[in-house]
Amino acid sequence: MVDDMLLWDQDRANYIRGQLSDGVGRDIGINGHGSNSTGTYSQNNAMLSKGNWGTPGRGRWTSLKSDMAAGSSNSGGVSQTVVIDTSSDISWVQCLPCPSPQCHVQKDQFYDPRRFACSHAVRGFFSDQTAGPWRSAEGSQSLLAQTARTFGNAFSYCVPSPSASGLLSMGGPTVATSFFGRTPLIQNPRNPTFYLVRLQAITVARIRLNVPPVVFSASSVMDSSMIITRLPPTAYRTLRSAFRSAMSMYPMSAPRPDLDTCYDFLRFPTVRVPQISLVFDGGAVVQLDRASVMLDGCLAFAANPSDSAVGFMGNVQQQTYKVLYDVGGRSVGFRGGAC
Repeated sequence: MVDDMLLWDQDRANYIRGQLSDGVGRDIGINGHGSNSTGTYSQNNAMLSKGNWGTPGRGRWTSLKSDMAAGSSNSGGVSQTVVIDTSSDISWVQCLPCPSPQCHVQKDQFYDPRRFACSHAVRGFFSDQTAGPWRSAEGSQSLLAQTARTFGNAFSYCVPSPSASGLLSMGGPTVATSFFGRTPLIQNPRNPTFYLVRLQAITVARIRLNVPPVVFSASSVMDSSMIITRLPPTAYRTLRSAFRSAMSMYPMSAPRPDLDTCYDFLRFPTVRVPQISLVFDGGAVVQLDRASVMLDGCLAFAANPSDSAVGFMGNVQQQTYKVLYDVGGRSVGFRGGAC
């Protein structure tokens, strides 16, 4: 299961890098340099939200309750589970008629197309837990753009720990913005749809790694559906070395797809994992607990193809943080312990 998720994650990273490419398959980071990448669009069920598709909602969104049937007098809705996707802008669900194999299997009942635009066929890989994606990238067709006058050009979510529940909210925060550590939002010149931020440093056990800030100049995509964080190889090798040194008392195990630092903890009732912190432009710091550092016994980070390739901030590292996308204010905010 985890191996399948990691292979899916790898494919999604390649797909997004392809969208950020210069037309010949090379990533274009903020620094304008490139590296080769290709891929196929896919989604997993790491960021699911249950809501009513077609039912008018009021006030702040804490789930996906929205007026997706604008202009319709039919107030009845169909409950649909959708995956939160911050790297695309057109939301949709599957609807009748939806024959196989054009449509993927889903557990929710199919939506009635007389109420809203939807999909009768899809390409790519989709979880059977979801009816489609709720997309909130910066495109003009996204729900964020369509509701900007009502809710403000902002949204936030909480990625919960595995045993908890998260939330999705449209609009700005209800608490003072000083509670959020903020980092500037930057745009890729080739594709402004994606939310990009820039790391400045990484610390392990409160010690700053010897990685110059210029190593992170290609920027990272804030992607709600990406599982693990992907770093420039120079930064990843330094992080891996420091992490392995701090974990030297534990035996290593076989690597997993994309994860090369894995451990066998079967003989250890208690495991101590060094704290890792991600430091962003503007001073925002994301302190990671054990569940955000390791995935199934492995260090939950991977290396990009090159230092010039665009990286990713995965949802494993976003756990327990409220993440605010203040698109109007051109910043991303992180608030720890808010989920």
